[in-house]
Amino acid sequence: MEINEDEDKKRIISSGNEEIDKKLGEGIPIGSLVLIEGENDTGKSVLCQQMVYGGLNQLHRIAYYSTENTIKSMLAQMESLSLDISDFYSWGYVRIFPVHLEGVEWTADQMKGTLHLVTNHIKCMKEKVIIIDSLTMFTTYSDEDNILEFLTSLKNLCDKGYTIFITLHQHAFKEDTLVRIRSACDCHLFLRKEQLTDRYVSVMEVSKIRGAKKSTGNIVSFEVQPGFGLKIIPISQAKV
Repeated sequence: MEINEDEDKKRIISSGNEEIDKKLGEGIPIGSLVLIEGENDTGKSVLCQQMVYGGLNQLHRIAYYSTENTIKSMLAQMESLSLDISDFYSWGYVRIFPVHLEGVEWTADQMKGTLHLVTNHIKCMKEKVIIIDSLTMFTTYSDEDNILEFLTSLKNLCDKGYTIFITLHQHAFKEDTLVRIRSACDCHLFLRKEQLTDRYVSVMEVSKIRGAKKSTGNIVSFEVQPGFGLKIIPISQAKV
């Protein structure tokens, strides 16, 4: 039985950027738990927003938890990167959940319960593509067992057809915990900054993508240009 090409494309989440999709083996397979790891300002949120743009253009329904943006600021930021999703937001294809804790004093016990609350919230939603940007804030008072239990819950949701992206800063976790988090995820993308003559560029290493349709590329370099968006930098230039 032949699979319709449109149906085949729905089995992956495209970034909407042809060069990035090539490095991802055409895209992220549906049902994956995806880890996007890197320090501050390495492009984790921009990469997530690129995946939102690509996924919405495939008509996937997406929920985005942001610890850095309000709804208004995220829509404006994406528009400035030529990733305008305002129509999709108006039509209800994407929901943005700002998670701001500034000025709110949470106790350690309350913070420990946030991972459980996030899991329950995801279970109640109609969206099947979930982005948590970033996990770091939610795990401030969580121990390794809490974090791994949370990842197990997310994996169970992925088995039911959800595709979940999580970003984190590796400095916030012990190395042993990071190793276990990475191994629990189906896809692992690692971002870092590198200097390219007079400026810095973001470098994404595709560590693993389970179930990729094609072989995955190891490295892609890019920079974020206001008004243009995410611009791929050829490897030959990035090595200068």
